[in-house]
Amino acid sequence: MKLTGAQILCESLLKEGVDVVFGYPGGQVLPLYHTLTQYPQLRHILVRHEQGAVHAADAYARVTGRVGVCFATSGPGATNLITGLANAYMDSIPMVAVTGQVPRAMIGRDAFQESDITGITIPITKHNYLVMDVADLAKTVKEAFYIASTGRPGPVLIDLPRDIQQECAEFHFPARVNLPGYKPTLGGNPLQIKKAVKLLGEAKKPVIIAGHGVRISRAYKELKFLAETLQIPVLTTLLGISGFPESNPLSFGMIGMHGLAPANMAITNSDLVVAIGMRFDDRATGKISSFAPHAKVIHIDIDPAEIGKNVAVDVPIVGDVKTVLVELNKEIGPVRHDEWLTQLSDWKKQYPSGIDIRESETILPQYVIRKIWEATKGNATVVTGVGQHQMFAALHYYYDKPNSYITSGGLGTMGFELPAAFGAQVGLPDETIWCIAGDGSIQMTIQELGTIRQENSPVKIAILNNGFLGMVRQWQELFYQHNYSSTPLWCPDFIKIAEAYGIPAQNVTRKEDVGAAIKKAMETEGPYILNFVVEPEENVYPMVPPGAGIDQILHEPLKEAC
Repeated sequence: MKLTGAQILCESLLKEGVDVVFGYPGGQVLPLYHTLTQYPQLRHILVRHEQGAVHAADAYARVTGRVGVCFATSGPGATNLITGLANAYMDSIPMVAVTGQVPRAMIGRDAFQESDITGITIPITKHNYLVMDVADLAKTVKEAFYIASTGRPGPVLIDLPRDIQQECAEFHFPARVNLPGYKPTLGGNPLQIKKAVKLLGEAKKPVIIAGHGVRISRAYKELKFLAETLQIPVLTTLLGISGFPESNPLSFGMIGMHGLAPANMAITNSDLVVAIGMRFDDRATGKISSFAPHAKVIHIDIDPAEIGKNVAVDVPIVGDVKTVLVELNKEIGPVRHDEWLTQLSDWKKQYPSGIDIRESETILPQYVIRKIWEATKGNATVVTGVGQHQMFAALHYYYDKPNSYITSGGLGTMGFELPAAFGAQVGLPDETIWCIAGDGSIQMTIQELGTIRQENSPVKIAILNNGFLGMVRQWQELFYQHNYSSTPLWCPDFIKIAEAYGIPAQNVTRKEDVGAAIKKAMETEGPYILNFVVEPEENVYPMVPPGAGIDQILHEPLKEAC
């Protein structure tokens, strides 16, 4: 059966189980968009900017575990995907981005809206393709989805010249891929697993650090079994949050620059670190030379390039986290570490910063987060951008629901929250999605309110409006002599903006109104925006100064109630 390249692409997407695509049309993808109307099974969601498409596809992939898909045209359409592709690459998100390209005869001639998007994205994609023969297209799509979703996941880009979209070829979708040079390791080496079991049996002060890999491989039950059988405290990275239930007595919170004091002190005093699906990034480790100075390290990760890259490892285990933990759990028996756990519990009582919320007559951002948690009873997916609001949401919402904290980790992308919240809602249409936004962060992608309104997506949006670029201002306060250079932020009237988009909204300026406002938002069908006017110079604590060890913790200074 002969089909056009555009039809081959659509048929191939259906073969891969795709049912939704986020995109924005343009000149070099017009044949594709013309063809889309023939495929009602492919729901196309029109965003307002290509960055919105890639962030939405990213979050859709995170909440569903499926490959997210986005479309963009050539030139600026393709380059507008770059931030989102880099974000997905850093956070290991499975995605396929399809970009239009000028016709083959015009490539390299500086044609209108031409850009070498495959060359540009080499460092920020797991792989990319420029399709030069329509007969190769189906095979390319099959390979792209396989590469994006296997091993360490990541984004793959397919660049599709306009004439390829229009040219015809026989459609044959391959049953399998043949990539001899690409064979991800799933099962851990049995000898290394036995070495790990030996160290676990000998340790007196072990800790588990659960990273994003736990969530990517959906290894929730396996991690819980390991921790509870061996009675080992569980700490998480930022992206590991919601990989282990925080109500579990073995949960001691996030590590790193804004990690909880008991978690950071546990690492510093441990004799064994079991790192599961994490990459020892600088925000988690602080000063490498003082990270876990007394501990041996077991590192489980599917990407061999991450093992030993930043922290020396005693027992490396390359493999899929879930697969490795299944095998590891077969070899262990019950152990107790009562004295060690008591020490961590004592630290939690001694250093409540990041757990407790001080009294204040004004609205504190962490108070808003806690009230949202109370209103949802923890049964929501929280999506954040980057900044203070991200850390307040990490520290003051309690995550028992698996995979319920969606944020930009490695790249730290402001503006992620709004399109990502929408993408998460598409992936979880029957669940509650709360978008926690900063007044600076949300303005980077605020146009996606148009997408939310057009789709009548029931995303609930909480803006923590402090009139500053809060995290940068905090650094300026603590390390740059209160020199607030370019961080005071004039904000528009968010309520009027909401009204212009046809979205109900409310200003909240009094602490006593916070709970009722959240309740009203949740009871309202469709989207709702709450603009919380919060304490302008509230800081995120705990905090580890840049370049310091994670045991050098700044705690919240005592403040009188306002």
